[in-house]
Amino acid sequence: MIRIRANILLYLFLLMSVSAFAQQVLPEVKHKIVVIAHRGNHVSVPENTLAAAREAIAAGADYVEVDLRTTKDGHLVVLHDATVDRTTNGAGKVSTMTLDEVKHLQVFNRNKKTNRIPEFKKLLAVCKDKINIYLDFKAADAAEAWKQIQAAGMEKQVIVYLNKESDFQEWQKVAPTVPLMSSLPKDIDTKEKLTSFLEKLPLKIVDNLPHPHLLSALNEARVQVWLDVQSATEGPVSWKAALQKGVQGLQTDQPAALIKYLQENDAR
Repeated sequence: MIRIRANILLYLFLLMSVSAFAQQVLPEVKHKIVVIAHRGNHVSVPENTLAAAREAIAAGADYVEVDLRTTKDGHLVVLHDATVDRTTNGAGKVSTMTLDEVKHLQVFNRNKKTNRIPEFKKLLAVCKDKINIYLDFKAADAAEAWKQIQAAGMEKQVIVYLNKESDFQEWQKVAPTVPLMSSLPKDIDTKEKLTSFLEKLPLKIVDNLPHPHLLSALNEARVQVWLDVQSATEGPVSWKAALQKGVQGLQTDQPAALIKYLQENDAR
């Protein structure tokens, strides 16, 4: 009897997962190769700031990638690291600071203008109807994040990157239609293993391709591949190598230069 109930629950979970996957629709883009500005376009302004989001919009990127964390008093802010040490004039974990304390920090910059760690809702306001958001869900509450996305009217402009499996369950609960993204485990090397993985964790996008022959199986499953090409040495060589794999998107630290490269090579 217990085994029968367990099988029924598993069946219902899989059925709900397949149904949710069918409802997930990627935000609209105008280009055949999706360009994601990693932490915003931070070539001349600080990463993960409102300025970086505006620069990504100006560059013509399709998405701005931002990282979401939570302050001690429950406010959502945009910051990559768990601590503020690397990017600001402060020190310590953002999770131990109040929003007021975070607001008083100055983000390091090269253009001498004052930048701050932004609240998520303010970044949403900057991006609305101008650029899609690739939300790297670091440490936050899915229900509160979705509430702010809805308040901004950006339900159709966001995809969510999952860093752990429990985040999938939370997002499925509060926002089953939001497109989800994550990485494929390295041991997935056959179509059968891929199918089994996607049944358990329905995704619309993955950011890696552990085995090139999986691309056709992913596309057959209506899953896109957006590769990370950002690095200190990224440029035409790495962009060409990634594009030759047949992927649909690239995440970059050089969005303006990448877009120019794509246009010059008839890929934009």
